[in-house]
Amino acid sequence: MELSSHFVGTRLKEYRTTVTWRDTMNYAAAVGDANPCYLDDERPGGIVAPPMFAVAVTWPILERIWDYIEDPDFPRELLLTQVHYTEHLQFHRPVRPGDVLTIRGAIAAIIPHRAGTHIVIRFDASDGENAPAFTEHIGALLRGVACADEGRGGDALPRVPPSPDEAVPVWESQIAIDPYAPFVYDGCTRIHFPIHTSVKFAHDVGLPGRILQGTATLAYAVRELIDREREGNPLAVESVSCRFSGMVIPGGEITVRLLRRAPGGGTDLFFDVVNDEGKTAISHGYIRLNT
Repeated sequence: MELSSHFVGTRLKEYRTTVTWRDTMNYAAAVGDANPCYLDDERPGGIVAPPMFAVAVTWPILERIWDYIEDPDFPRELLLTQVHYTEHLQFHRPVRPGDVLTIRGAIAAIIPHRAGTHIVIRFDASDGENAPAFTEHIGALLRGVACADEGRGGDALPRVPPSPDEAVPVWESQIAIDPYAPFVYDGCTRIHFPIHTSVKFAHDVGLPGRILQGTATLAYAVRELIDREREGNPLAVESVSCRFSGMVIPGGEITVRLLRRAPGGGTDLFFDVVNDEGKTAISHGYIRLNT
């Protein structure tokens, strides 16, 4: 199996959704985030969505991505091999209940990878006045699928500073992952995929059992970083980026580690997440905070 990079630039069908307070509050509840910015709808200025809520906005497209790719020649069967590999979110303004968001997408990059092919989709979310809300670059690894050429689009992907090598953590935070956490995240976010809730399905695809959603692991990390580094102010977050590197088994714990804090016209935070076996679940973690 192989995929040509000439599909870079292929557009996706437009998607529109209305954000409700139940959507945004439920996302916060899914990862145990009691921040009043998300839950206290009597606070001055009202509530905002957690930054990671953006992944729930675009999920209905990804869940049926083969229906949204407009090029009829794209080999849709190759998408069955994909696993979530990279994530980059750029926030232009906070998402709030009542927002009517239009999502426009396109294939941004197709790049060779030692394990297959890295395909990246760019989503641009805009509000009812066509003002940008967030931009997502979500990358999937197509395992066992060769890139038919040298690849395209890599130079246009968002750049983040390199992660520190062998850094001594600035701080660490241990978070227990309830055995039922994948079910809560599935139900509250409507991000459905059976490897997270079906033991049988997980075993059928070679996994040891149910695994926690990668975006849930990332959301726990973002929660800790906002609370510890900006006293719970989510409006400070300009961007979030990471690579999904390993599994988190529910019933254990994860450790969020701030590896380096680099101030200067804002603050760059470098982090990772390890599971209870000491293996890296999230690598190349990066958050940009404003001043």
